[in-house]
Parts: sequence; structure tokens; C-alpha cells
Amino acid sequence: MNHIIESQQFDPQFIEKIFSAADALETEKKDVLNGKIMASLFYEPSTRTRFSFESAMIRLGGNVISTENAKEFSSAIKGETLEDSIKVIGNYADVIVLRHPEKGASQKASSVSRIPVINAGDGTGQHPTQALLDLYTIQKELGQIDAIRIAMVGDLKNGRTVRSLAYLLGKYKDVHISFISPEALKIGDDIKEYLEKHNTSYTESEDLESITSNVDVLYQTRIQKERFGNQEDYLKFKDCYQIDTKLVRAMKERSIVMHPLPRVDEILPEVDTDPKAVYFKQAKYGVLVRMALLTTLLESTQKG
Repeated sequence: MNHIIESQQFDPQFIEKIFSAADALETEKKDVLNGKIMASLFYEPSTRTRFSFESAMIRLGGNVISTENAKEFSSAIKGETLEDSIKVIGNYADVIVLRHPEKGASQKASSVSRIPVINAGDGTGQHPTQALLDLYTIQKELGQIDAIRIAMVGDLKNGRTVRSLAYLLGKYKDVHISFISPEALKIGDDIKEYLEKHNTSYTESEDLESITSNVDVLYQTRIQKERFGNQEDYLKFKDCYQIDTKLVRAMKERSIVMHPLPRVDEILPEVDTDPKAVYFKQAKYGVLVRMALLTTLLESTQKG
């Protein structure tokens, strides 16, 4: 595996390998990437993804070069193409972590890169490393992935984290997904076709409360203001789903509330102290998973 572009790349064996490596890295620190350099190339704002990747690289003994906002603080502002930027950066680093507003940008970058490219989110496309850490969170908190019942809530049309996680869940047995969203923000037909092909059951609804007591995982997402053409459309959906303590108490005793973050007001702060709320743990798990990914990717390319 030379590049990490989409969730469909990962099979259960590879996922198990990454999760085992992440478990080991929680207690055993290794400077296995000493002398390696990661280029953090982010054309969109990011807190968790960028910092967790950079933290992961440093914790592994590697180094990081980055730009605060590549759209404004790189040669992109002068008109340089993404392809040319990737070719140049390939001379300075051993791996590129790329976030870009254009769907398919990571695939485009990987096609011209001589070093590994990791997709850290490409528009409304995918966010495969987020999906891996989401899956790792489910495994750590519930002890299983097979046979879970998960509700994905919010902006499912534009949510790349939802898309990527759905692709991964389609690889496991007896998983059921409840897609909860307004009609205008429904999950794409491509995801539904994929799930049907992999015999993964799903339902669609606008009613969150009706399924709350039956799910093991409530995966809440924000309504993404930056994906709307105008403020009026955004405000129409902004507060369509809100998680409070009353709703969380209605969930199973052994269930979890997740969120890829950042949140706005779709999960009230009053939920944060509930044991079911694991979204800040999610962010912590992200460092371990990305450490495991970087180690596996760079060690394999070095051997290659």
C-alpha cells in the first residue's frame, strides 16, 4: 500500500494489523521514524487531523514541515497546480499528508507523487484515516465491530467522515446502519449501492428519537456551514438534530456517542460528562491510529 486515498483500500486483515500496532504504541514508544520527514499540506482549516498527524510523526521520532494554510501560504496563491506542488514537496519529505477542498484531489496528487500521499480529507469525498480511528474507537469502547447497530446523524450528503466510515462498516458482519438526516442532506446513492452489494442492512429516516434506544453507536455530525451555497440554506438545517442528556439517557446502557468534531451545538456540553460520550477519546485514539499508519506505510515503502 503506497498511498492512503480511500476507505475501500482497507481489508479487515490490514485494519486488524493497524489496530494491533495502535494498541502496542499506547504503552510502547518507538523512534522508528527517526530521520523521516512528513509534509503537512493543508489547503483547508484543521485542528485534530493536522495536529494528530504531526504529533504522531514527532512521537515516532520523525520531523514535520508544514504550512499554516496552503491555499494562502504556499505557491498555490501564485497559480501553481497541485500536481506541481506535490512533485516539488516530494524532494523535501518522505510522506505527504494532504487536505484539500476538491473531491478527488488526493487521488490526483498520488498519481504524480514518488512518495506516499495520505488523504486527510478531500472536499465532500473521503477521510479514510478518520474512518479508521472511528472504527478503532468502536472496537476499544464496545469490544466488537461485527453485529453493531449504528446511527449516523446530520449532514450525510456532505459528510466525508460518514462516507468513509460506511465503506469500512460494509466489510464487517451483521452491521446495521440507520441514516438519520433531513431529506435534502441524505446519504448518497453510491454509499447505499455499496452497502447493498456487501449485504449490509440500512434504513433511512428523519426521526432520531425513534431509533435512539436501539443503537450501540450514535455517530453525530455537524451541519457543515462551509458546504452550503448561502446562509439561508444553512440556517434551515442548522439545529435539526441536537443531542442532550435526555436523549443520551434513552440509549442503551452499553452504548456510545461519537462525533468527528468540531461540534457547534449539535451535542450540548451537558453530555460531555456522561460515560457514553467518547468523542474526546476519539481524538486521542486518532494519534495512536495515525502513528500505526505512518509506521506501517513508511516501513513498507522503505522495504519496497
